[in-house]
Amino acid sequence: MLRTNMALLFFVVFCALGVVTSQHKARKLFQELESAQEHARQLDVEFGQLQLELSTWATHPRIEKIARDRLKMRTPEPAKMLVASPRERAK
Repeated sequence: MLRTNMALLFFVVFCALGVVTSQHKARKLFQELESAQEHARQLDVEFGQLQLELSTWATHPRIEKIARDRLKMRTPEPAKMLVASPRERAK
């Protein structure tokens, strides 16, 4: 009887330690998941900000201003312009 009780006690302690260990691992994994999700949210915000910045940098008036100021480009005279028409598709 004593051996049976000792075996059962050992089994109960072993199972309790297993439960504690698995709960600890689950909590650590949950913390890692929360951290990764927060990082993903931060990256989404940064991506949105970068898209906004990119659209600002690529606006037509800004590009035209840089072309005129830095590159000294000017609109050609109408007499020097050639208008290209699209080719007809081969049938």
